[in-house]
Order: sequence, then C-alpha cells, then structure tokens
Amino acid sequence: MPSTTDTFTLGGDLQVRRLGFGAMRITGSGIWGEPEDPGEVRDLLRRVVDAVDLIDTADSYGPEVSENLICESLYPYPDHLVVATKGGLERPGPGAWVPNCRPERLRRCCEDSLRRLKLERIDLYQLHTVDPKVPIEDSVSALAELQEEGKIRHVGLSNVTAEELERAQQIVQVGSVQNRYNLTDRSSEEVLEVCEQQQLGFLPWFPLATGNLAKPGATLDEIARAHRAAPAQVALAWLLARSPVMLPIPGTSSVAHFEENLEAAELELSDDELDAVGALATRRGSG
Repeated sequence: MPSTTDTFTLGGDLQVRRLGFGAMRITGSGIWGEPEDPGEVRDLLRRVVDAVDLIDTADSYGPEVSENLICESLYPYPDHLVVATKGGLERPGPGAWVPNCRPERLRRCCEDSLRRLKLERIDLYQLHTVDPKVPIEDSVSALAELQEEGKIRHVGLSNVTAEELERAQQIVQVGSVQNRYNLTDRSSEEVLEVCEQQQLGFLPWFPLATGNLAKPGATLDEIARAHRAAPAQVALAWLLARSPVMLPIPGTSSVAHFEENLEAAELELSDDELDAVGALATRRGSG
C-alpha cells in the first residue's frame, strides 16, 4: 500500500495516489477524433489502472472519444479507480476550444458523460473553464443541483483564479482545482496556496513542461543526469515535492512514456536539488 505521503484524500473521502493520469492525449491529433491505434490505447489504459487511482478526462477530448475509450477499456471499473471528467468546452474543430458553460448545457454534458462512462455518479465532475458570458455562480449552481440529485459526488473547478474559486465556494463545496502549472508557468501560485490552506486537491495540467530550463548543461539537465533521469522526470518529482495537495496528471498515449512517468514518482531529490529547481522556476517567472 502507498504511504500517506504518497496519497491525498479528495473531498475528504476519496483516497488516491498522488500521481494520476490525464486522458487527453489518447485521442487523435489535435485532441480530435479516434487515436491511430485504439488497441494500443486500450492496453495503455489497462496498464494505467494497475498503477494509479485517478484518471482525468473531459467530454471535449475527442470530443467524447476519451470517455468512450475509458469505458470500453475499463468498465466495470476497479473499486479503487476514480474517473474524473469535465464539461464546459465545445469543440468546433481540431485544436479549437470554445467556452459554453450555460447551466442547461452543463446539465446535458454531465448526463451525457454519465451515459458514456456507464456511471450512476461521477466521483469528480469539474467545470472545465469559466465562460466570460456566464457568471461562474450560474455555472456552479448547475453542478450543485446535479450533486444534490446524486449525479456528482464532488465538484471541481478548472482554469480559475483565486477570486473565482472563492465565488464558487459560496455556492458549493469545491473538492479540487485543475489549473496549468509547471516549472515554466507558475501563474497559478496563488490558487495553489489557497488549495493548500483549504486542503483542496490541485491537479496541474501540462505538468511536465520544462522549456529552456532543460537545455544541455543547465542545472535541470545536470540534476537529471545525476539521477540518470530525464528532465521531465525531475520536473514531475519537483511538482510532487512542491505541495502535499499536488496531484499531477501527466498524459500520454504511450505505455513506455507512462512507465517513465511512474519512475519519476519514485525519484528522490535532495533538499538542495529541490531548492535549485525551484529557484530556476522562480527566475523563469510565470511564463
């Protein structure tokens, strides 16, 4: 069994290992359509559930493709697995993402995800973004109603500011936040601090970005070489050490890459190495 330092309890009642899996990239190019090799994706997902407790997806990945593949590959789900999904973004085409968080649409999105995933209740359902045309209170109220109806266990938010998080919490108890956060983009530092104070899970998306910090001969590269690891593995190890509420969800369509991410979770960096990596990120700024 993982130690308590390797786990986090989402919403006060869902204990998960802190390294999860993001299922965005199991679709086709541009997060659009079917993957080139659906059989390989199914093999990947079956390997994933042997090692992690949390799979994060969204109705917009594909669209619908990621949720369908998860269900086809894993249903009936193992007892330990938390399948988190999101609603609030429309996909007019490959690479295009358009907010639509009207309450009636969010209800439809959630109910469609329940059907695709063959679930009676979604353990973690997340507002995928804040729609500039819809007050966040209206969007979150729709999720609160779905929670009251037993269709959502915990409500999460994605791509929010600390102020938006506070407004949402006036409506519903928030269990997690999913924002972009990595070595080269720490613009959500304030949101992370709020999550730490309130014991909310923080799911950093795009967690393995290293940018120019990983160039040959740089500090990150030297630390990686010292551990016979890749710079992205060091970046993931730094994230896990950064905060006990951090729940990275690196995504891939490759079993080999997934195994590499798992190895990063076992990578132990010294305090000096963690400080050095953190200082690099600080000097880099918010990206």
